[in-house]
Amino acid sequence: MHAAFFLLLAASLARYLLRHPWDGPAGWVVALSAALAGLYVLGPGAAAPARRGRVWLLAVVAVWMVLVVVAPSFALCAVPLLYTGLRLLPPRAALVLVALLTLFVVVALQKLADSGVDPMLLVAPPAAAAIATAVFAHARQQADRQRALIGDLLRTRRELAATERREGTLAERQRLSMEIHDTLAQGLSSQRMLLQAADRTWDGDPETARRHVRTAATIAEHNLAEARRFVHDLAPADLAAGGGDLAEALRALAARETTAALRVRFHAEGDGGPLSDRVASALLRIAQGALANVREHAGATTAAVTLTRLDDQVVLDVADDGRGFDPSGAPARGEGVRGYGLPAMRARLAALGGALTVESAPGEGTVLSASIPVEGAAR
Repeated sequence: MHAAFFLLLAASLARYLLRHPWDGPAGWVVALSAALAGLYVLGPGAAAPARRGRVWLLAVVAVWMVLVVVAPSFALCAVPLLYTGLRLLPPRAALVLVALLTLFVVVALQKLADSGVDPMLLVAPPAAAAIATAVFAHARQQADRQRALIGDLLRTRRELAATERREGTLAERQRLSMEIHDTLAQGLSSQRMLLQAADRTWDGDPETARRHVRTAATIAEHNLAEARRFVHDLAPADLAAGGGDLAEALRALAARETTAALRVRFHAEGDGGPLSDRVASALLRIAQGALANVREHAGATTAAVTLTRLDDQVVLDVADDGRGFDPSGAPARGEGVRGYGLPAMRARLAALGGALTVESAPGEGTVLSASIPVEGAAR
C-alpha cells in the first residue's frame, strides 16, 4: 500500500509538470507533493497509539485535499488513503472519510475531463469506493474471526495441556500407590510377622527364631531392590532376574513365599509368544498382592499359582485352602492398606483391558482370577 501511494504521487506530479511546465502554481504543487510525501513517511508504526494514528491521517488527508484543489491530477492518491482510513478509523468515521475522499475524486476527475460532465466519472469512483470498502470490511471480519478462533485454540490447548498434566500426576500417583502396596507394604507386613514369630520363639527355639530373622532380612533386601526399581519405573526384580519371563518370575515368587506354614506351588499351562513388559509386570504384582493376602488373612496351608496361555487371553489364577470370605463384604478402597489390594488389582487390569474375578465363601478358600485379552498381552 505504501509503494502504491508513492507511485501514484510520483505519477501525478509527473503528469502535472508535463502539462504545466513550471508556470503558475507549479512551485506550490511541488512543495505540497514533497510535504505530503514527507508527512506520509513519518506515519506511525503498527504499535503506535490509535489517537496518534488518527491525528496523522487527518493531517495527510488535509494536505492531500489542498493539493487536489490546486492540481486535480493528484486525485487517485486517494486509493491508498482510503484503505489507510479503513484500517485506522472506527467504522462510522471511516465511512465518512471514504465519502469525503470519493467526493474530492469525483470533482477532480470532472475538472480533468475535456468534454464537460462525464457520467462514467460520476459513477465509477463511488462504485469503486463501495467495492473496496465492502471487500475490506469482509476481510477484517474474517480476520477477526480467525483471531478469535486462534485464541480459542490456544486457550483449549493450554487447558488440554493442564488436564494432561493433572492426569499424568494422578496416574503416576496411582502407579506409586499400587507399587508401594504390592511391594513395600506387603514386605513390611511379612517382616513384622516374621519378627513377631522370632520374638515368640527366641527363648524356647533360638534356631527357629534366627531362621525367621534371616527370612525377614531376605525380604527386606528384596524390598529394597523393588523400591529402587519402581522409583525408576523399571520391571520388578523377579521379572528382571528371570530375563523378562513371567513364568520364571512367578516360580521364584512361589519359592520365596513358601514357608513352614504355607506351601505355594506354581504351574504353567499353554504356550505362546512373549508378553509385553507392562502385562508381565502387572500379573506379577497381582500375584504378589494375592499371595500377601493369603499369607496375612487366609490362614491357608497351601496355595497354587497357575499361569494359563489361551488362544484369546492370558489368565493368572491364585487359589488357596484358607478360611475364605464373602467377596461382597470385602473392605472398600480407602480402609487402609488391607482395603487397597483388590481395587489396585482391578485398576492394573483395567488399564490393559483385563478383568478380575474373585470366588470365595467362608470356610471354602478363595480363587482369584486375573485375565487379559491377547491383544493387550502381546508384545
